[in-house]
Amino acid sequence: MTAEYTATRTSLRTAMVMLLFALAFTALMASMYGVTRPAIEASAQAARMNLVGDVLPASAYDNALLDDTLHLGPTPEIGLPDGGVVYRARQHGRPAALVFEAGSNEGYSGRIDLIVAVLADGKASGVRVVQHKETPGLGDYIDPRKDKNRSRPWITGFNGLSYAEVGANGWRVRKDGGQFDYHTGATISARAVTNAVARVLAFEAAHRQRLYAAPSGSPL
Repeated sequence: MTAEYTATRTSLRTAMVMLLFALAFTALMASMYGVTRPAIEASAQAARMNLVGDVLPASAYDNALLDDTLHLGPTPEIGLPDGGVVYRARQHGRPAALVFEAGSNEGYSGRIDLIVAVLADGKASGVRVVQHKETPGLGDYIDPRKDKNRSRPWITGFNGLSYAEVGANGWRVRKDGGQFDYHTGATISARAVTNAVARVLAFEAAHRQRLYAAPSGSPL
């Protein structure tokens, strides 16, 4: 038995051991994923429902809201260049509200992600900022958790308003001639959110019938 033959056998044995180890590791990971996947999905679903609950009370609908969705393709009109999801709330089978993912790139420090609920009559039920990088202590008042006005956070100023009721000129911060307040030194943050909410309400008004009528789970 030559040294070359011995070396070849050793290499083959090592390769087989590594292959078996890789297969065993892959099988173990697949098994663990199968066990943990339901818990991960349940946690993600709970997080989504918590967000929805911030903008739309559970009493406003009686359907399985997370199962009644539409998938928007690229929709830059509401700040979703890569698309997003619309959740549809219904009460006794009738349209109750639409919950939109939305966003704005007009923030002082970059993108602001939002969730906006719009009732079937076109009025905003609630707005929440999901993610932002605005300056702490200044622009972060757009997040009610950081707004010092606990009794009436700034973000609640959109509740009960429709795009038509306020009008295009009114959907601006006061500094720009509109009707919405802002904090001195942090106009850009308020402007970005106000503009984003206006765009969502205008989009809902223009596509309301189609949004409610499309088959659940379908792209739009």
